[in-house]
Amino acid sequence: MNWNKWVRQIHRWLAVAFTVTVVVTFVALAQEEPLVWVSYVPLLPLALLLFTGLYLFALPYAAKWRRAAGR
Repeated sequence: MNWNKWVRQIHRWLAVAFTVTVVVTFVALAQEEPLVWVSYVPLLPLALLLFTGLYLFALPYAAKWRRAAGR
């Protein structure tokens, strides 16, 4: 498995983790005495999603640039 496939797979699993943390946050904040710090839990997977998403977004442009440079 090459690097791009690993990043794509990690991105998918991070999306699942982010979704789960958002659901857990909603449940935690719906309690009688909510723990406010729980609202920060989804930020870690979201930040990692940002970096992997930007990498995946740039892949086609990098491939196009490499093809043009190789001519």
